[in-house]
Amino acid sequence: MKIVGKITSWLGKIFLYFWCIFSLFSLIWVAISALKTNRELFGNPWGMAEKLQFSNFAKVWSSYNLSQNFYNSVVVVAFSVIFILIICTPASYVLSRVNFRGRGFLSFLFTAGMGIPYQLLLIPLYFIMFRVGLTNTLGGLVIVYVALSIPFTIFLMLGFFRTLPSVLEEAALIDGCTPIQTFFRIMLPLGRPAVITASIFNFLSLWNEFLLALVFTNDDWKFTLSVGLNALQTSMQYTGDWVALFAGIVVVIIPTLIVYLLLSRRIIEGLTLGAVKE
Repeated sequence: MKIVGKITSWLGKIFLYFWCIFSLFSLIWVAISALKTNRELFGNPWGMAEKLQFSNFAKVWSSYNLSQNFYNSVVVVAFSVIFILIICTPASYVLSRVNFRGRGFLSFLFTAGMGIPYQLLLIPLYFIMFRVGLTNTLGGLVIVYVALSIPFTIFLMLGFFRTLPSVLEEAALIDGCTPIQTFFRIMLPLGRPAVITASIFNFLSLWNEFLLALVFTNDDWKFTLSVGLNALQTSMQYTGDWVALFAGIVVVIIPTLIVYLLLSRRIIEGLTLGAVKE
């Protein structure tokens, strides 16, 4: 059994190393291809560019409307993350620290919400948003993102708030703090790691989200970056400007890559926040 375990461990490590190398190679190849001309790309796809074509980024940024798509993504994701935190942080605190009838059912309801694929909700969601006039608007997309992100965010933050010592609340009560004051002055500062982790996870998932943005927006000027990149890919069938597509991919990847490089430790720590049970 020990030999089998060692073999399995080594195979797993080999696979992970291979996957890391492949992912790194893909990123580097896309970045190099974005700095070539189309003739260099098709003539020598694996070689280096003779002269770095930074104009590809300027062209895709201005000529292909990617600057507006980038702005839309920043606005939608920023407001979505802010509203998610405003809703989920106090809700998670109440569900984890306050005893009231139905608390367990509500916690289970939010947890069960993670098991519902949002693809099943697309048709009813679209009809609801259409009737209230919020389709093809950035505000409507923010509402959809917030609503669908609540179950995971509450589940993530519940595990952290449950680990905070109750003596802090008792001490605050003795000092005359109301429950709201206790939350904002004591528990929320202590829950900053959970808030930061929830922000990171929601940013990464919403920045790269495609299907919802495609369904709820149909105007080029309302597209997010992922949908704009898909439109750019479609246009390549007629223009053949593939290096511009690679430049667009790099623009999409850069924010996510920066977040991973700067906050990778926080992301790894956040994976264990929901592992503590009450």
